[in-house]
Amino acid sequence: MDLNQYRHTFDLEGASLSYLDIGQGPTLLLGHSYLWDSAMWAPQLDILSQDYRCIVPDLWAHGESDLLPADCRSLKHLAGHYLRLMDALDIDTFSVLGLSVGGMWGAELALMAPSRVQTLVMMGCFIGFEPEVSRAKYYEMLDVMKAAGKLPTPLIEQIAPLFFANDVATHQPALFEQFKQQLNDISAERIDSLARLGRIIFGRRDIMEDIECLTLPCLIMTGTEDKPRPILEGYLMHDAIDGSEFIHIPNAGHISTLEQPNFVNQHLSSFFSKHL
Repeated sequence: MDLNQYRHTFDLEGASLSYLDIGQGPTLLLGHSYLWDSAMWAPQLDILSQDYRCIVPDLWAHGESDLLPADCRSLKHLAGHYLRLMDALDIDTFSVLGLSVGGMWGAELALMAPSRVQTLVMMGCFIGFEPEVSRAKYYEMLDVMKAAGKLPTPLIEQIAPLFFANDVATHQPALFEQFKQQLNDISAERIDSLARLGRIIFGRRDIMEDIECLTLPCLIMTGTEDKPRPILEGYLMHDAIDGSEFIHIPNAGHISTLEQPNFVNQHLSSFFSKHL
């Protein structure tokens, strides 16, 4: 499937937000991971777009979207931007399917517009504070990236394995090498925006403080080998969200949509068919 034929842009105060609009039916708003783009969802779009209208924005400074706007300083601001996109498309109610930061801003959006968000799926995600040790590690990586004006090769070699299961270099070498090349190809003009967005993500507020307000149907999915978002975090959210479902994704790291697409598609289709 050539996703670019479904690509559109939304002007937000002079900045261009790129998004895919594919399929018909109840609307799903999909949010991808940091350092990836909307193509991360390609295997899911093949299936979900047969029954749903899928709106898939590229994060600011990712994919085809412009740099991060100066006034975007929190995940709430980011969620507000996507709500304005849905307003512009005259979409009143929708579901959010987010991986990593996509689930984080998805939770903020569900809290911001509870009458409009019908269901919430959070994959490889944690909406509490970033643990202090990992936050310090990620901030240090962002500082290195910003000082170099690019992602230096040693940093790429450090970052890339974080996104996958332990044996990705053996079992999915093309996927692993493609991601490393994507990191290498990030343009210098995007580095500052990526660093700012990284600090927004890893310095996020504790959304768990409001978690009792998430009363909509929720599905939590975590790869059994997810390094940035270990499975214990998924359990913590599942325990705190009344009635939520929790699924382990076997043999998957952080980017489970590409590592275990068939398993992910099966459970997403089941969840949405049950609730939409």
